[in-house]
Amino acid sequence: MAEQKAPRKLCLIASKGSLDMAYPPMILANAARMGGIETHIFFTFWGLDIITKKKQNGLNVAVVGNPNMHPWFHIPTIIGVIPFMSAAATWMMNREIAKLDFPPVGEFMEMLVDAGAHVYGCKMSMDMMKLKKEDLIDGAEVLGAMEFMDIAEGAQIIFV
Repeated sequence: MAEQKAPRKLCLIASKGSLDMAYPPMILANAARMGGIETHIFFTFWGLDIITKKKQNGLNVAVVGNPNMHPWFHIPTIIGVIPFMSAAATWMMNREIAKLDFPPVGEFMEMLVDAGAHVYGCKMSMDMMKLKKEDLIDGAEVLGAMEFMDIAEGAQIIFV
């Protein structure tokens, strides 16, 4: 009798809410779902901005303290303090994302939920930021860290 492989499971922890940090967990989750992998994303601290209705489509690129502006925006970190530098970097990144035919954050998250990805807001972070379940995108649930640990048992875990 052939041995049956256990189904694969991916758990992502998204802790940063800038535009440049929103796409990595979404791209990984999308690839996992396309591969039939059970997918769970836990949004904590500033990562909650990615699933907060009022914030998700207004995410910015942080230029101060971000040395990795290559290849489309070469600036020394000190220049990032100049007014409108973050807005310029955000505009440029949105333009590059559009060229690659990636959807905006809100649309991408909707696609992930529709594809069966499980999306969670961290209860403690939500309490700290005075957010309620109604503030999150449709399909998102609220979980404590311990509950997420139970879900993550046996999964590949990636912290973004």
